[in-house]
Amino acid sequence: MIDRIVLVLRVALGGVFLAAGGLKVGHADVFASEIAGFQLLPHPLIAPLALLLPFLELMIGVYLIVGLFTRFAAWVAALEMAVFAAAIASAVLRGISTSCGCFGPSDHATTSWPEVGRDVGFTVVAVIIAIMIP
Repeated sequence: MIDRIVLVLRVALGGVFLAAGGLKVGHADVFASEIAGFQLLPHPLIAPLALLLPFLELMIGVYLIVGLFTRFAAWVAALEMAVFAAAIASAVLRGISTSCGCFGPSDHATTSWPEVGRDVGFTVVAVIIAIMIP
């Protein structure tokens, strides 16, 4: 029973990562602007991050869905989601309202506590997968 629950969580979270990464591919300029809006990273890191992060998310999604390197992929997913939650929380606390860019240029969700909660939820799911995967 636990194996089936983990499978469902794995596929669902993998789908989230595939969607998030896939919707950002080809829109690095928009994503870079959204990353810059958080006012957290030095400018030289923004463009490379905007180019590479979507492909990392695609890899995580594929690995989770297919079941390759699942524990590692789940821990990377948990780390990424925790960093995103912290970045969004930081923006909210500093009064910065910016697009999170989580699901590509069409995503107009702005930094807010519900967005933090969503990413914390994804972090918890990823940790459950990493711990419970056989």
